[in-house]
Amino acid sequence: MVLPLLVAVTIGLVWLLSLGAAQVRAVDAARETARALARGDAQAEAVARGEAAGPSGTHIAVSRDGDQLQATATASVHGPGGLFRFLPSVRVRATAVTAAEGLS
Repeated sequence: MVLPLLVAVTIGLVWLLSLGAAQVRAVDAARETARALARGDAQAEAVARGEAAGPSGTHIAVSRDGDQLQATATASVHGPGGLFRFLPSVRVRATAVTAAEGLS
């Protein structure tokens, strides 16, 4: 009776680990997009770079307020191996704000 419980706990810990890794990748995606935009890269190129850095299915939203650039990365994370298909996916989100370079 203890073995199924240990397996369930292990799967839950793996799930939490994968959520943490997805959150870190979302932060990287937002930061990479904001950095590219601040350098003056084209928006489509910067967004593509951020989507590549983020977890699978990452969506990047970009906004500008004066000389401040904001990139927000969002993605849905599903359970490991489809084991938790009955549960809704978890949404990770990260925002990065930077000042555009070369503007006064």
